[in-house]
Amino acid sequence: MNPAEGTIIAVDCGTQSLRLIIFEKDGTLLAKEQVCYKPYDAPKPGWAEQNTEVWWGAFCTAVGKIKQSRPELLKKARGIGITSQRDTVILIDREGKVLRPAITWLDTRQARGSYHPSGIMKAVYKFIGMYDKIIHSQSAGQCNWIRENEPEVWQKTWKVLMVSGYFNYRLTGIPADSPASIVAHLPFSHKKRHWAGKSDITYKIFPMENDKKCTVIESGEFIGRVTKQAALQTGLPEGLPVIACGSDKACETLGMGCIDTNTASLSFGTTATVEVCIDRYIEPLPFFPAYSAACPGCWVPEIEIFRGYWMISWFKNELGYEERLKATATGIIPEKIMDSLLDASPPGCYGLMLQPYWGASLKDDYAKGSIIGFGDVHGRHAMYRAIIEGLAYSLREGLEQLEKRGGFRVKQIAVSGGASQSNRICQITANILNRPLVRGSITEASALGAAVLTAKGTGFYDSINTSIKHMVRYERTFMPNPEHRKLYDGLYRTYTKIYPALKDIYKEIREITGYPS
Repeated sequence: MNPAEGTIIAVDCGTQSLRLIIFEKDGTLLAKEQVCYKPYDAPKPGWAEQNTEVWWGAFCTAVGKIKQSRPELLKKARGIGITSQRDTVILIDREGKVLRPAITWLDTRQARGSYHPSGIMKAVYKFIGMYDKIIHSQSAGQCNWIRENEPEVWQKTWKVLMVSGYFNYRLTGIPADSPASIVAHLPFSHKKRHWAGKSDITYKIFPMENDKKCTVIESGEFIGRVTKQAALQTGLPEGLPVIACGSDKACETLGMGCIDTNTASLSFGTTATVEVCIDRYIEPLPFFPAYSAACPGCWVPEIEIFRGYWMISWFKNELGYEERLKATATGIIPEKIMDSLLDASPPGCYGLMLQPYWGASLKDDYAKGSIIGFGDVHGRHAMYRAIIEGLAYSLREGLEQLEKRGGFRVKQIAVSGGASQSNRICQITANILNRPLVRGSITEASALGAAVLTAKGTGFYDSINTSIKHMVRYERTFMPNPEHRKLYDGLYRTYTKIYPALKDIYKEIREITGYPS
């Protein structure tokens, strides 16, 4: 094969589906296969586990479909890269056997934890506001729970892997992953982009023997080649290079061309996020790590809104029966059909405001969502617009937090995720953030980011930046409307007062009802 020719395979293993996409070296999407599956099994309340064969089987199915429809694209493949969901752990023994179902990021079981500082250290941690975070973090550690409740499984464990690391291992026989992929409750120092040393707090709260840790390989670097066994199982070419990539969010940021603080990445996903890529380590919130970027030597501090654009699904399912029918009949996604609801209310919704804490908050673990300002002018359409505006206010708050902590000013916003396909949602967000907002030419930003890294790792391009310049393109720019700036700036200032005003009320509600637990 001519070194300048060939295709790139990117795999995005998500919570509800696996997508296998083949790209041209210029970022053109040539083929795509998506295999859906049940997000998780819940053998007990609060548990969220997945059989790893569900993911591997979906991968093999996707490859098989491509092999049937476009076999020449597989034959021309120069390399493959894997991106996946975060904070989901898989334990394997020395024979590579998975020892138990993967515990996913949606799981809420809690461990006791083994690190309980007392005396002077407890007083110090409490004084600096770190004690509660230590207790909460180690209770969320999946491996901590396994050590305490399934010691026989932990004893048999050879390696602890992320979903991407599991795929890398199945394909090459090498238990390896990138710093940008190891986003979990594990003893990993993102500041050092490697496993934590004994002086690091994560070493204490997430204890793990050194021999259980996978090899760390930087994003865009060669891991190994597809083995004969993996080729027989999947249908991939034997010897195909496997390149280290990053988590879905890290690759999404890269796939939107965000390589410095001039451009921030907004993800309109189930968990909404705002991120920047920066060449120095800064914590987005006190004692909350900035994760390793998929660009070596950089980090991606991020602010999350848990169950962010999930609220669109909530509205669609609870109040959008008519729009669901139209979507089924026309094949148009509901978000586009619901644009008409956004047009039915003016900017600001006559004062109807929503605080989008439908799930846990980084501010605290008892915050709740709120909708205030109801009047007789407000109907279903106003509720929907308030959801979109409330999410944009929250993302603006997160963006300004990142700018303040990092001492930079973002010039434009790059947006991805399902809701970004709505022109109205993009325009409202640009207006509230008061920045130009750009939308990528393809919706599969995470897979494109993995392809960018694979293109570099297989020698198509000499650097990640060069790969981005050739592969990432924007489809449309949304400029903020100056006519709405005064209104939205005023409402945003009001929005920032809602949480402080309701914080104690949220706490009282939790104490009375026990929810959230």
